Amino acid sequence: MVDTALTRPSRAQAPPPPPRARRARAGQGIAYLFLSPWIAGAALLTIGPMAASLYLSFTDYNLFDPPEWVGLDNYTTMVTGDQRFWHAAGVTTRYVLLSVPLKLGLALAVALLLNRSRRGVGLYRSAFYAPSLLGASVSVALVWRAMFSTGGTVDEALSALGLDLGGWVDQPQYALYTLVALAAWQFGAPMVIFLAGLKQVPRELHEAAAIDGAGPLRRFTAITVPMLTPVILFNLVLEVINAFQAFTGAFVVSSGRGGPSDSTLLYPLYLYQRGFTDFRMGYASAMAWVLLAVVAVITALVFRSARRWVFYAGEEGR
Repeated sequence: MVDTALTRPSRAQAPPPPPRARRARAGQGIAYLFLSPWIAGAALLTIGPMAASLYLSFTDYNLFDPPEWVGLDNYTTMVTGDQRFWHAAGVTTRYVLLSVPLKLGLALAVALLLNRSRRGVGLYRSAFYAPSLLGASVSVALVWRAMFSTGGTVDEALSALGLDLGGWVDQPQYALYTLVALAAWQFGAPMVIFLAGLKQVPRELHEAAAIDGAGPLRRFTAITVPMLTPVILFNLVLEVINAFQAFTGAFVVSSGRGGPSDSTLLYPLYLYQRGFTDFRMGYASAMAWVLLAVVAVITALVFRSARRWVFYAGEEGR
C-alpha cells in the first residue's frame, strides 16, 4: 500500500497561485488601501459616536459628571412622564404630513413645466433649484421669520387683500405653517430628480395615447405617473427622513424655544433643548434612538407598500 502521506505534496511544495489570482488579491489590497480613509471616517465619525450615543441613552449624563447607569429609566420617563415629548411628536407628525406632500407636489408640477424644450429653460431650472441650496441656512430662516412676523411682507400683503391675520410666527394656530412653507420652498432637489425621471418616459407612449384620443390629464395619470413611481418612491423616502430631522428653521423662527405655545416644537428641537439647554444628554440620546427607530419603521412600511403602487419598466402585471 502506498503511503498517501508521502505522495501528498507538502505545504512548501504546493504550486503557487495562478497569476490571475495574485492580481485579484493585489487589486483587493489596493482597493482597501483607497477605501481606508472612508472606513476610518465611518468608524470614528459614525459608528463610534452611534455606539457612544446608544450607551449614553441608558445613563444619566449631564456633560460634566461621569455617566451614571440608569437602565431604561430615560425611555420609561419619555413615554410615561414627559408630556412635551408627546407634544413634540404630534407637532412633528403634523409637519411631516403637511410639508412632504406639498413639497413633492410642487416639485413634480414645476418639473413638468420645465420638462419642455424652450429658450432659457436651463436658467429656470437653476433658479428653481437655488432654494434647496439656501433653504437650510440660518440666514434664510432669519429672512423667513422677518417675512412672516407682524408687520412683515406676508402680513402686509395679506392685509392689502383684506386678510388681517397678523404675523404668523406670533400666533400658535399659524406658526407651524411658516415652517411648512419654508420646507415647501425648498423643492429644488426633488424637482431635479423628477426631471431626470421624466426624461426616461418614452415619448412614443404619449404619442400613441394621443392618437388613441387620450387627453393630457389621461396621459399624465395613465402613463407619466406609473412610469415615475420609482422616482416618487425615492423622493418620498428622502423627504420623509429629512422632514423628521428638520431643525434649523424651527430653531431660528422660534428663537430656539419652539413657541409660541410650543406650536413649532419639532422633535429635533426638543431633543436639542433636552441635551444642550437642560444638559440631560442621556435623555437626549434616548430621544435620538427613538427617532431613529420611528424613521426606520416608517421607511420600512413605505418600502413594503411600494409593492402595490411602484411599477418598473419591463415588469409584468401583478
